[in-house]
Amino acid sequence: MKSIIIPADKESIYWNEVVKKEARGIDDADFGEVQMTMGDTVITEKGVTDKKRFYLPKSLADKFDSHTLWFRITEDEAYNTYRDIEEIL
Repeated sequence: MKSIIIPADKESIYWNEVVKKEARGIDDADFGEVQMTMGDTVITEKGVTDKKRFYLPKSLADKFDSHTLWFRITEDEAYNTYRDIEEIL
């Protein structure tokens, strides 16, 4: 099956299709699995016992290839800026 890359700046991205898909960033940074979308935010979760959650703005999404939602953000930026829900509310 051929993957179709959908740029996030297009309104054709179906956000309900990214749930339970992999989330990655710059340099293949691993943000875990998309758990849900809420408003302008994509909530991901990484880890099994020591779970880490990220609250990533949809505006940082770069593309979705039907398997992975790619973000324009590094792992350090995600850990330093988008780990706490209070920062986005």
